[in-house]
Amino acid sequence: MINYNSEYLKYFAAQIFIRMGCPEEQAWNAADCLNQADLRGIDSHGVARLSGYVRLWELKRLNAVPQMSIIHETPGTALLDGDRGLGLVTAPHAMRIAIEKAKFAGTGWVAVQNSNHYGIAGYHAMMALEHDMIGISMTNASPLVAPTFSKSRFLGTNPIAVAFPSLLQPPLVIDMATTTVANGKLEVLQREGKDAPLGWTQDKDGNQTTDAYSLKKGGSMLPLGGDREHGGHKGYCLGAMVDIFSSVLSGANYGPWVPPFVSFLEPPSTQVGKGIGHFLGAIRIDAFRPATEFKENMDNWIQTFRNAEPSVGQERVLIPGDPERELTVERLKNGIPLHEQVVTDLKKLGNSFGLEFDDKPEIIN
Repeated sequence: MINYNSEYLKYFAAQIFIRMGCPEEQAWNAADCLNQADLRGIDSHGVARLSGYVRLWELKRLNAVPQMSIIHETPGTALLDGDRGLGLVTAPHAMRIAIEKAKFAGTGWVAVQNSNHYGIAGYHAMMALEHDMIGISMTNASPLVAPTFSKSRFLGTNPIAVAFPSLLQPPLVIDMATTTVANGKLEVLQREGKDAPLGWTQDKDGNQTTDAYSLKKGGSMLPLGGDREHGGHKGYCLGAMVDIFSSVLSGANYGPWVPPFVSFLEPPSTQVGKGIGHFLGAIRIDAFRPATEFKENMDNWIQTFRNAEPSVGQERVLIPGDPERELTVERLKNGIPLHEQVVTDLKKLGNSFGLEFDDKPEIIN
């Protein structure tokens, strides 16, 4: 692992998106989304994903110059057609619409159809924080997850993110997959030549396995909780909820018909909607009570939970978002570690666009 300057990685990603034809503002927005994933330690959704978006563009499944349009709306809601654009672009656009609607109506909700993979859910939810709003973000994803008691791949990792503002404490940010782990974590294990923990995946026959390559061999991921005895049915319900909000409500593809982001799955031969779907919301706090009072109570909530007595062997109790926030500080200072295979991929990607991945002056330490 070698550490790379985060601003350089964002610049490189933006240049790739620009060479794909993305408008400059959208290219930088997309690059920032990837960069924030790397800074927050969600390496599976950072610059390592860049080649995946290029692949979709080369296959003409992604439109670099989308004409996004609202096709239906009310004072507090909207349905957005993403025109097959980068989810890294369509989701922030949708969240900005939700925020503007919340300013007027108290809450704003935007369902998105005809989009693509949108990066980390937390990025979009956190956009609401600076407006004294609670942000909510969710999306469906490549069908790699089996419903409880099944071996069929019908759901995605289908993440949920909720961001709560606070006053003096850092904001509380929940950003989680509805599976035991995100698919990108398996890709990280593959690069490192490691096995997966038991409970992450099952093989093509429905038996739990530690093979990090199980998905490429016809296996499937498990819902949050794993098997029925450990609450996997609850993870299944959460994933189903996200799928319905994101796509049944928006008119996007749902369940096994979701167009996959991963290269080892072929797109389904039929469709039940348009592209991938997202669901984003903004809730204005002062639509319920004064924002300062709420944020003071959030500070108290956070501090109370921080002061919970740690269990044996644990140093402290974490608040949702603590690990990502602390890692962001560390990586802004010391750089973002990239696996050798990711560096090789970035160099190849740069060469294909006439852009050199300059890894020497930007290496930290």
